[in-house]
Amino acid sequence: MATKEKAKKTTTKPSIEFTVKAPEASEVFLVGDFNGWQMEGFQMRKFKDGICRKKVQLKPGRYEYLFLVDGNWWTDPQNDARCTNPFGQENSVIQINS
Repeated sequence: MATKEKAKKTTTKPSIEFTVKAPEASEVFLVGDFNGWQMEGFQMRKFKDGICRKKVQLKPGRYEYLFLVDGNWWTDPQNDARCTNPFGQENSVIQINS
């Protein structure tokens, strides 16, 4: 689930932390329209409890995203906000307000 944290400065974009539970996964990436759906630089850090985390600074707006878990596309199981993508599947959606 993506959560919004307070920005330290008013000029700083807020850090959004994305999390997904994937205890058996070898690699988990966060991909979305905010990074051109590219994996590079967006590998999530896996913790002992099986939760993978990645913080991203995003400007206010609407973003679509997915997790790439060992080569498989996952919607965010903690986020019910979704939309249909061009491939007939669903993307998770997050709205960042100013």
